[in-house]
Amino acid sequence: MIEPQRKLILWMSCLAHAVQDGLTAAVYVLLPVLAQALGLNLTEVGLFKGLKSLTQGLLEIASGVASERYGDRALLVFGLALSGSGYLLFSLADSGIAVLACLVVVGVGTAFQHAPSSALISRAYASSGRRGALGLYNSAGDAGKLIFTTSFSLAVGAGLAWHTATFAYGLAGVLAALTVFVVLRNTALATAVHHNTGVDGANSSGEQATKWGVLDRNGFMALLAVVFLDSMVQAGALTFAAFLMLDKGEPLYIATFAATAILIGGIFGKAICGFMADKFGPRTAFAVVQVLTGVLLVAAVFAPSLVAYLLLPFLGVVLQGSTSITYSMVNDFVHPDRVARGFALIYGGSGLSSVAGPLSFGLIGDAYGVPTAMFAMAVIAVAAIIPCWRLRVMAHKAAA
Repeated sequence: MIEPQRKLILWMSCLAHAVQDGLTAAVYVLLPVLAQALGLNLTEVGLFKGLKSLTQGLLEIASGVASERYGDRALLVFGLALSGSGYLLFSLADSGIAVLACLVVVGVGTAFQHAPSSALISRAYASSGRRGALGLYNSAGDAGKLIFTTSFSLAVGAGLAWHTATFAYGLAGVLAALTVFVVLRNTALATAVHHNTGVDGANSSGEQATKWGVLDRNGFMALLAVVFLDSMVQAGALTFAAFLMLDKGEPLYIATFAATAILIGGIFGKAICGFMADKFGPRTAFAVVQVLTGVLLVAAVFAPSLVAYLLLPFLGVVLQGSTSITYSMVNDFVHPDRVARGFALIYGGSGLSSVAGPLSFGLIGDAYGVPTAMFAMAVIAVAAIIPCWRLRVMAHKAAA
C-alpha cells in the first residue's frame, strides 16, 4: 500500500477513535449532572452506565465479523453517525427512561469502531510501524476523552445547559461520520470486504478457535480475564470519581472535573506503562500498576479535596495505562487473518466488564457509601494480578 493511503487510514481511524471515545467518556461527566437534574441515585447511575456498556460490549464482539462482511469504513461511518444521533436525542431527554434510551443508542454506535479501526491499521501497517501506528491510535482516543470531558465540565461551569452541550456533541459525531466517509471513499483497503476462510484454510465448519483465529485458547482466556477485571475498575473509578468529590462537599461544577483529571493522567499512562512492559516484562509491569491503582484509590478517599484532586492524574496514569500492557498482546494470540475478531473479543469483554463495574460499585455506594465503593475497586484492582501470572506464561510461549 502506498504511504498516502496508509496515512489516510491512520488519521481517519484516529479521528473516529477520538470522537467515539470522547462521546463515551462524556457520559462520566454527564451522569452526575443528570443525577442531580433528574433525581437519580447511585444504583440507577450504575445501571444506566452498565446497560450502555452491555449494549456496546455485546455488539463489539459481533463487530469483528461484521467488519469482514461489510467493510471497515462502512462500520466506522455507521458507528459515528449512530453515536452522534444518540447525543442529538439527549438534547430532548426529560426523564430517566429517555436518558437510558439515548445511552443505549450511543452504546450501539460506539460498538462499531475499536475492532474495525484496529484491524484496518494492523493491515495497513503489516509490513512495518504497526505498534507505533496502534499507539498513535490509542493516544487519539485518550485525547478525545480529555477534550470532550473537559469541554463539558467547562460548559456546565459556565452555566450552559447540558441539553445544549449534548446537542453539540451529537453534531460532532455526525460530522465525523461524513468526514470518514468522504476521505476514505477511494481507499481500497478501507472499503474492501474481507472474506476469510480460517487460520488454516478451513471453512466455517471448523472449530471455534479456528473460526475466531485464536492460536492459544488458554492464553487468550487469561488475557480476557485480566482485561475484564482491569476494565471493571476503570469504569467504576471514572463513573464515581465525581461522586467521591461530591461526597467531600465539592460543588457539582468542580466535582465533574474529577473524571477529567483521571483522563489527563491516562494520556501519559499509555506511554509510561507501555515502556514499563518493554523494560520489565508484562507481568511485573501489570502487577506494579495494579498495586499502585489500589493504593491511590484508597488514598483519594482519605485525602482532603485538594490533595485528592492532585492524586487523580497519578491514578489515571496507572488506572488507564494498564491497557498498553494488555491490549497490545492481542496479536500474540490471534492469527493475522482474524485480528479484527481478536480485538472484537477483547474490546467486547472490556465493554461487558463495564456493566459489572458501575452497577456493582453503585449498589455498594448506595448501601455503604461512596468511600466503601472505592475500597472495593482497590481490592478488584489488586485481584487482577492473579490471572496475570497465567498471561505471562502464555505470552512467553506465544512469543517463542
